[in-house]
Amino acid sequence: MSKSAKGAAAAKLVQDATSAPGVYVFAQLLDQQNVRELQNIPNHRGSYDLLEIFAHGTYQDYKTNTAALPPLNTAQLTKLKYLSLASMATQSRILGYGQLLSALDISSIRELEDLIIDAIYQDIVRGKLDQKEQQFEVEFTMGRDLQMSQLPSLLEELRQWSQRTAGVIAALDKKIEGVMQQEKNAKLSLEQHEAQREAMIQEIQAKSKKGRAEKDAAEDTMELDDMPNSGGSTLGSLLGFGNKRNKPPSTGPGGMFRKRTRA
Repeated sequence: MSKSAKGAAAAKLVQDATSAPGVYVFAQLLDQQNVRELQNIPNHRGSYDLLEIFAHGTYQDYKTNTAALPPLNTAQLTKLKYLSLASMATQSRILGYGQLLSALDISSIRELEDLIIDAIYQDIVRGKLDQKEQQFEVEFTMGRDLQMSQLPSLLEELRQWSQRTAGVIAALDKKIEGVMQQEKNAKLSLEQHEAQREAMIQEIQAKSKKGRAEKDAAEDTMELDDMPNSGGSTLGSLLGFGNKRNKPPSTGPGGMFRKRTRA
């Protein structure tokens, strides 16, 4: 039905779309032939220009051309201020209250904060109100309809973003490579340490075994030295002297040997 609306009906369609709650994208409506034809109808040219402001412009754009544009109802006025807030949020992460009061033509901070809170609830922007510093800290903002004239700058931003992303990925890859190399070196160092420990244990065991063997050999030698008749002469053995150098026993008075006595 929207495609068949002509003239006043198409102008009414623009008014309904810009007043409808939750509708913040208008590019599809702008592309419709019957809506574009409004540019060539003097009585409805303002409706087409108003639709372009809702698609790409701000509340200040409307104020600049108020005389050539249809008046705004309350719903349209509030929506256009939401969209203006979204546009400002894309340009700066910190929006001062003074800047917002002027741009949105709002007279009190309470009214400004209520507008921002409503915009947050509708997921147009997200952020934090800082009453102490009198500013709105932007965390997120919805995207708006894109003009053809904005394409070159958007493509440039995308190119720069791609370069930054590639740089971050390269840095992460290098960091990962470094961590993997450190892990490899640590593993190699641990293996070398274990090999050295094992070699030391084997060396200690070999020395201990050799020491025990030498001790056993020495004890065996000592036992051989202590055996009877091991070191005595044959004659001594035959005479019954053994290893002891004992004098032969003396004979009695009638024997071969007598004890000499002094006169």
